[in-house]
Amino acid sequence: MREGAISIVLAGDLVLDEPDGAFWLAGIAPALQAADLAVGHLEVPHTARGAEMQGDVPAPGAPPENVAAIAGAGFHMVSLAGNHIADCGAEGIADTLALLDAAGVAATGAGLTLAQAARPALVVRGGRRIGLLSYNCVGPEMAWATDSRAGCAWLRIETPDGAPIAPAADLVRLTDEAVAALRADIAALRQRADFVMVALHKGIVHTPARLASYERALSHAAIDAGADVVIGHHAHIVRGIEFHRGKPIFHGLGNGCVVTSALSPAQDHPARAEWAQRRKALFGFEPDPAYTLAPFHPQAVNAMLGRVVLHDDGRIEAGIIPVDVLPPGKPVLAHGARAQEIARYIEDITLAAGLPAIAIAKDGIIQNGMGQG
Repeated sequence: MREGAISIVLAGDLVLDEPDGAFWLAGIAPALQAADLAVGHLEVPHTARGAEMQGDVPAPGAPPENVAAIAGAGFHMVSLAGNHIADCGAEGIADTLALLDAAGVAATGAGLTLAQAARPALVVRGGRRIGLLSYNCVGPEMAWATDSRAGCAWLRIETPDGAPIAPAADLVRLTDEAVAALRADIAALRQRADFVMVALHKGIVHTPARLASYERALSHAAIDAGADVVIGHHAHIVRGIEFHRGKPIFHGLGNGCVVTSALSPAQDHPARAEWAQRRKALFGFEPDPAYTLAPFHPQAVNAMLGRVVLHDDGRIEAGIIPVDVLPPGKPVLAHGARAQEIARYIEDITLAAGLPAIAIAKDGIIQNGMGQG
């Protein structure tokens, strides 16, 4: 039996490489703890062991103790299917899953086999069953799980020349294979859940506003298949928001909380140091030197948490909670004029991406061009 409205808060990428995860999460924890359900995307493995994956720029394992901090900050559920979750191999994935289970955080999107990685996460809130599916759309393919290899769940996006799927590849078209997988997985989850969320690791990193050509088609396909909300992340900068069939699509939640030294040129890991320099040239930005633990595009300080309210009549209301990122990289809830500035930024990048106009009210609730919230 339904027992009233359910509030869900959605966070983007979580990379807690620094000690004392509770300190870095404290600025957004009040919003997470006030929600009936808080969902984030765990970007990197939390482990002190494992072999470094070759062929991409690997992230280091984050401190295992920070998983307890993630739970303590208010997260109940995380997606795992991203381009770095396999960076410490099968051991890193196994350790991360064990730590999440011990902390009472439901997880989906990574596993020691594809069957385990694709298994949805389920929680019950207000008498309703809420399910989450998680997919990596950007590669690298070596991080994708198979029947005999640890990794993450995935959806294949086509490249113009048939090149392997990788974060640096030109990903252009949604494949029939991906649509079929979404339909099958969402239909199966619909048999067990009253509300279905789909998390997609997708898009173009470090670039304001712009959506890749496949992103809307992929997100719409998830809604068409039966999803109630689509959650995007990977770009490390927020993206626009749209509604499809009245269901919200957060094309990119940006950084939920990212504090890491792995993106600094001043380190002894050659591949990570080289990437820290090369990405500035590739994407045309210079990080603010004050943001030593979050050296992202300057516009990435305009951050947000997504907010969804599932009303007892089945109506879905969507909104944002504005977040400011303070040096050296700590996210904090924004208020007053700064909150309104961030809301206007999100309205502007939504239009700049070619999406229908939205209006964000002072309380964060979103209205789209059709008057649907």
